[in-house]
Amino acid sequence: MLLLGLTSCMGGRDAISPAIPQDPEMEKKIEQILSHLTLTEKVGQMCQLTATVINNPENTALSQEKMDEVFGKYKVGSILNIPFGVGQPKEVWSRYIEDVQQNSLAKTGLPTVYGVDQIHGASYTVGATLFPQGINMAATFNRELARKCAEIGAYETRACGIPWTFSPVVDLGRDPRWPRMWENYGEDPYVSAQMGLMTVKGYQGDEPNHIDAYHVAACMKHYMGYGVPTSGKDRTPAAIPEAVLREKHFAPFKEAVRNGALTIMVNSASVNGLPVHANKELLTGWLKEGLNWDGMIVTDWNDINNLYEREHIATSKKDAVRLAINAGIDMAMTPFETQFCTDLVELVEEKKVPLSRIDDAVRRILHLKFRLGLFNQPTWDTALGYDRFACEEFAQTSLEAAIESEVLLKNEKQLLPLKKETRILLTGPNANSMRCLNGGWSYSWSGDRADEFAQPYHTIYEALRNTFGADQVMYEPGVTWRENGNWWEEKTPEIGKAVAAASRADVIVACIGENSYCETPGNLDDLHLSRNQVELIQSLSRTGKPIILILNEGRPRLVHEIEPLAEAVVDILLPSNYGGDALALLLSGQENFSGRLPFTYPRYANSLTTYDFKVSEQVSTMAGQYNYSADIDIQWPFGYGLSYTQFRYSNFQVDRKEFTAEDELTFTIDVENVGSCKGKEAVLLYSSDLVASSIPDAIRLRNFEKVELEPVQKTRVSMVVKASDLAFVGLDGKWRLEEGDFTMRCGTEQLNIHCFQGKVWEEADIL
Repeated sequence: MLLLGLTSCMGGRDAISPAIPQDPEMEKKIEQILSHLTLTEKVGQMCQLTATVINNPENTALSQEKMDEVFGKYKVGSILNIPFGVGQPKEVWSRYIEDVQQNSLAKTGLPTVYGVDQIHGASYTVGATLFPQGINMAATFNRELARKCAEIGAYETRACGIPWTFSPVVDLGRDPRWPRMWENYGEDPYVSAQMGLMTVKGYQGDEPNHIDAYHVAACMKHYMGYGVPTSGKDRTPAAIPEAVLREKHFAPFKEAVRNGALTIMVNSASVNGLPVHANKELLTGWLKEGLNWDGMIVTDWNDINNLYEREHIATSKKDAVRLAINAGIDMAMTPFETQFCTDLVELVEEKKVPLSRIDDAVRRILHLKFRLGLFNQPTWDTALGYDRFACEEFAQTSLEAAIESEVLLKNEKQLLPLKKETRILLTGPNANSMRCLNGGWSYSWSGDRADEFAQPYHTIYEALRNTFGADQVMYEPGVTWRENGNWWEEKTPEIGKAVAAASRADVIVACIGENSYCETPGNLDDLHLSRNQVELIQSLSRTGKPIILILNEGRPRLVHEIEPLAEAVVDILLPSNYGGDALALLLSGQENFSGRLPFTYPRYANSLTTYDFKVSEQVSTMAGQYNYSADIDIQWPFGYGLSYTQFRYSNFQVDRKEFTAEDELTFTIDVENVGSCKGKEAVLLYSSDLVASSIPDAIRLRNFEKVELEPVQKTRVSMVVKASDLAFVGLDGKWRLEEGDFTMRCGTEQLNIHCFQGKVWEEADIL
């Protein structure tokens, strides 16, 4: 698009309204507290230690001696993590945190703030309602369902006495090699922003200044660019053009911060050569000043020390503290050392960290504690009861989320749904495992103890037997995971047993994919499925029996070898405790598929891409001294997903085809269920900028809605897009909406619109 008719808006940051409206009475109390704190007390508030540090040597109970040191000597302001290394009942949680809180109050005069990684429900709490992982929630394309699940997760987390959860994860999962892809909402910045925002609202409620006893503080993570490491390995460097960083990776954080998110955790790695924990421009400039945000920034695990130990940009641990605190870090997850406190006090006394920076950090920490009501109600209130904990309504919501998140990718000859009398051979390493359904952060860090704690729930095997009848389901896994080994290790396969059993079946349901893992241990060198799993499918295909592939995985593992051998493919991702029940209901036709892929499913390891690739990335064969091509060749596209019914799109319209940068566009489209059964449809609205001053993306998602329709029912869907939403960040770092043409797409329909007056914005002004 040509740079014609552009106007500029260069207002200052001071004009931005606060991200969280201030409470004058709260501000007054904070200043009073701050004026009475010593430097040691202030620095202590900035330190966060793991629970192990205050436990006895056996890690079975709190140690009074250790608490006397942590709270009495160092005045530590925050504790994190599971009390005794594995998930606990809510009663254990509440007693533990109450003891911690009483010691903090007695020795510091201030409440502690306790934080835990409960990222898909109260996932470290025995008996709680667990929900599908983030990647599944994105696959639902259902904002309200995301909010509802988060609200329940907050309720059950607060029932434990825990006021702060390190969630949601809004890193963009744009590289399937990355082992944390399943924690977030996929590759698209708009989906991530919307689902992240609704999750924050579900956690915190509608008043971020006054979080009630049934909600918790959210912690957006990991700020930012964490999900696209150059190597594909966790906690390794990323190289991201600043325009892409601002336009795409910043978007989910910006949306949630502008709507009240209270805390943010930082990317453990580096972006463009500088660790984010030491990047003042990103932490203070973009986030705190740029968004006028008085929330709190916490480090990830040991990441200040890592500036010295791993990143080598500091000359010592103390120097690393200087870099991080001056950059804008407010709370340091040390997590085992109190040396941080000693070092930071010395740095202030040596004038290497200004006292004003310490006061700013402590204000932010006190804001969080006041907003959580910890000064009024520091310990668990037994009168609240939390009698809805793990109730049937919560279970039904988790099941609903699992149903809407599982994605039908292939269904040749309408093999699905299966008839009630179908004889099923169930095979594959994931067929009888709660661990595989849940993934990491489930009862234990890597999820390796999920089968122990999730016994009341149903594996795929148990769910299919309940739905189709015990006599109709044979189980012969052929390939199994090795217990107590590395997450990827398999036992010696017994494929011949599965092949022999196939003769007695009408259909083969093969549950393949990944075992559970978490963070860096989930790194891999090969995106292909294991050879054992591939050979299992290849051997079963030679029986001539139709195969249904069930992909149960935290990231898309390559299936191009075996996908042609299957009549049907379902990607269930990590649907958690009700995922097996959801799959059985879907395969039997009692429920209908409506999930859509929130990422691009790759076909080849050396051909990884995202749906919003630059138009010049796809080049047809060009003749010259040699011929070459650069085709985008994928397994399944972003937003793809089948249903048992069919939907017809028609009458795509917009209220103005000619617009300016100040306008708001309303798109409408008719969606009709022309099939024979009820179904839900994710209606996705895309734009394509046809010509731009920097290479445009091929296509971008701009809005979505989910509708449910009975057979022959039609509805009119309306979606609003601000003209400024069509802007991009140019090479000068400014947002630009340029004069020119756009193509809008929705379902099978498209229309063209024209911007006749563009604009250039600073980040502050486009808000």
